[in-house]
Amino acid sequence: MSATPPAGPVARDVAVESARFVPGERPTLTLSGTGRPGALVLRGPRQDLPGTVIVDGDGWRAEFPLLVSRWRGALLPAPSGSYTAVQLADDGSAAPLHAAEQTSDDILVPGWLRATAAVVDGVLRLELVPPLTDAERGRENQAALENDYRSAKRAPLDAVFFESFYGQSATCNPLALDREFAATRPDIARYWSVVDASVEVPEGSVALIEGSAEWWRIRGSARLLVVNDWLRNRFARRRFQTVLQTWHGTPLKKIALGRPGVGLRTALATIRERGRWSIMLSQNAHSTAVFRSAYAFLGPIWQEGYPRDDALVSPDPDAVRERLGLPRNVTVLLYAPTWRDDRPEHIDHLDVAAFTDALGPGYVTLIRGHSRTLLPGRDVRASNILDVTGYPDVTELFLVADALITDYSSVMFDFSVTGKPMFFFAPDLDHYREQLRGFYFDLDAAAPGPVVQDAAELVGLVRDRDASSGLYAEKYAAWRERFNPRDDGGSAARVVARLLKRGAVG
Repeated sequence: MSATPPAGPVARDVAVESARFVPGERPTLTLSGTGRPGALVLRGPRQDLPGTVIVDGDGWRAEFPLLVSRWRGALLPAPSGSYTAVQLADDGSAAPLHAAEQTSDDILVPGWLRATAAVVDGVLRLELVPPLTDAERGRENQAALENDYRSAKRAPLDAVFFESFYGQSATCNPLALDREFAATRPDIARYWSVVDASVEVPEGSVALIEGSAEWWRIRGSARLLVVNDWLRNRFARRRFQTVLQTWHGTPLKKIALGRPGVGLRTALATIRERGRWSIMLSQNAHSTAVFRSAYAFLGPIWQEGYPRDDALVSPDPDAVRERLGLPRNVTVLLYAPTWRDDRPEHIDHLDVAAFTDALGPGYVTLIRGHSRTLLPGRDVRASNILDVTGYPDVTELFLVADALITDYSSVMFDFSVTGKPMFFFAPDLDHYREQLRGFYFDLDAAAPGPVVQDAAELVGLVRDRDASSGLYAEKYAAWRERFNPRDDGGSAARVVARLLKRGAVG
């Protein structure tokens, strides 16, 4: 009997005969079958769940813990999604495991996860979904909860309800404001809307699974809501509620009503959505003007800088480097392109593997897709490449990056707080500017770093970063004066102080 055999070549005679879940503090999926497998994993789009394999004669058993530590963080359920049982070969290639049709099992671990193992087209698949109870799942139950949410007269709750990127993470400006509330007013309860229990929330706060009865209750009774994107159709603001819309970046590309070809339906949805917001937060005067026009927002806009950038003023990258497993003797590049409306699942416009290869030894490239590419996309897997699209907080990536490569993403306005070099790789510049989105200002004229369309040219520029920085020093200074005048490390404190003075909570 042996445990966890090496990968080796893929064995073609391996099959799964049964699957069962073992609940408890460490819920586990146990597979058993025939043949002599190599390394086995449950492969999802952005997460692998490795199995511990025990071979006994012609049979084998594999255990796959469903709680995992991502990025060396806390043990949490694996993200929701579809996982396929595969064997790994030495070269990293994978082949699905054949499975018997009778293989099937499911489990609910309240508050943690709901999982189903089933055979689809002869292959075992694990489906993880948010841990909603039977009374909360399904269209009819959700309609009943929503009806109660809209009709019930709720007493105001002295609490803050946070949501970031539709609950896919607990990050961005809402996270920085959460930390400030925790430091200055720990008596105020803090809740986070999350898509599932894989999302790690800040210490001392409470996670609310979207769609759960408690999520509906707190969303309808918290006095203050802090969000960085749309609240969507099911939100109805009470008279006692204040909604702070922090947004999630200074815009270069046109947004909302400013986008080309906006139809009547989209325009009406935009107007309805901005009517839910009490206050908007702006990083700079440019953003304030854009929000006024793009959202026709007539309420107060607080131009206080971005709370998420407070951490960049006094950087401490060591813990993040360790979490990512980055050696200290390499140059770290962060490639963070924005998403394309016509190709939402595509991230790698640079061919980052070939680019990093061309740079030679001593470089590691972190590739970070936009939040809208998190679900449809799949991780880039190559040597000296680390796909960090699923990493919780992009601000922490700014701390460890020695330089940024982007195109039209708003990360350019945050990274400039660091003063480190920026490069703009924009192979589809004309198409994006003239046909897809359009810009609020001329990127070529204002960019604090070179704008290039050729990857080979970019390689040379990155190798000689000091020369590039010298050439763009004046433009960089002008950029920071224009876009970062309030990013001084005190943004979160100013915003929370204004909320408390307003009586929004506390």
